[in-house]
Amino acid sequence: MGRRGKVTVFYGWVIVAVMAVTGAASMAMGTLNFGLFVKPMGEDLGIGRAIFGWAQTTRQVASALTSPLVGALIDRFGSRALLAAAAVITGGALAALGLVNDGWQLVALFAVMGLVGMSGPGALVTTVPVAKWFVRQRGRAMAFASLGFPLGAVVFIPLTQVLIERFGWRSAWVILAVTGAGIIVPLSLAFVRRAPEDLGLMPDGGPPPPSAITNDSDLPPVASTALPEQAWTPREALRTPTFWQLTVAFSIVMLAVSSVGIHRIPHFMDRGMDPRLVSYATALDAVASGVSMFAMGMLVQRLPSRFLGAAGFALLAVATALTTLAHTASAMFLAMATFGAGIGGLFLLQSYVWADYFGRAHLGRIRGVVMPVTLLFSGIGAPLSGYIRDATGTYTGMWIAGIALCLTGAGLLALTPPPRRAPSESHPLEAVEHKA
Repeated sequence: MGRRGKVTVFYGWVIVAVMAVTGAASMAMGTLNFGLFVKPMGEDLGIGRAIFGWAQTTRQVASALTSPLVGALIDRFGSRALLAAAAVITGGALAALGLVNDGWQLVALFAVMGLVGMSGPGALVTTVPVAKWFVRQRGRAMAFASLGFPLGAVVFIPLTQVLIERFGWRSAWVILAVTGAGIIVPLSLAFVRRAPEDLGLMPDGGPPPPSAITNDSDLPPVASTALPEQAWTPREALRTPTFWQLTVAFSIVMLAVSSVGIHRIPHFMDRGMDPRLVSYATALDAVASGVSMFAMGMLVQRLPSRFLGAAGFALLAVATALTTLAHTASAMFLAMATFGAGIGGLFLLQSYVWADYFGRAHLGRIRGVVMPVTLLFSGIGAPLSGYIRDATGTYTGMWIAGIALCLTGAGLLALTPPPRRAPSESHPLEAVEHKA
């Protein structure tokens, strides 16, 4: 990278590459591969499915409690140290899973993992940085960053099942923890930077204006930049109906998705499907998710994000119905692929739409306000599905409700256009607060 006309590669694309690799490594760290541990751990430790649901919930509750602080810290300092810390904390907790002997220990360790929040494609520490570095090419950048997830899934999800079969679930957790943290920590510390202005650059690689402010941590990233983007403060955003409509839409869909997420894997095993085959189908899920995120990222600059998101929610409804009905391997693969396509749309649009509607200046803090709500709703689904299955032997009732929630969320999102400022309000850049 050079400044004065000697540009080779805009540094924002380095950020994209790091986040893509981080996304790949996160597939080893108790995200999508967690479902592969449910059956062997449950049988070995004698714990029910609801406990695994509570583990997922406590991770999300911990993230919900800390996300306002994490979002503000990202706005102020960037994700460099936070992402490294998240990888170390998550890796340590994953390694400790190899020592658990009771369900409460599993739940407690997952709560520790949620403290900084690195639980997949929607995490603040991995999605906000890309949005900070791009405006006009934000969708394209997020599309390329999303490619890490399917690549990581192809490697780590089948590998997880192989490790469980060959070394046992205890050793598998330790190996995956060391691998994931060993990849993410050095990359984060070496390459991640807060915002283009810190390096004397502009978003998307445009030339910096003479008035550009650089390396001043007291100023938010968009200060003194002439970009065609509104910069809403958290207080302003909270006053708009748009903010609350988006929050409700994402929350109810996250509730539905979490009810299916980890439980569909042991659900297919319960129906007699080979665990290795289930791991391949789970990898296909992540591949479909990555393809969907990439496609959505490329399309979102041409089509309204709310309509693309609504399509993704509708796919999740279809996928949940297919999961409920699937009794053959081919039906399982179809259900997993459809779910992946839908979840890809959910995660990409959840990361994109907040920046698109409210700007990047206070994105960390705005999403830090939203995340507790969506994560708490998400946290209800997994244990509730576990309790229903433990009590009735089936997930069907909860999943039918999930279909209705996904369709409701799709309709609400489709009817939520970007917010508009009143003519009397000040120019968005004049409203930028100077303290995070």
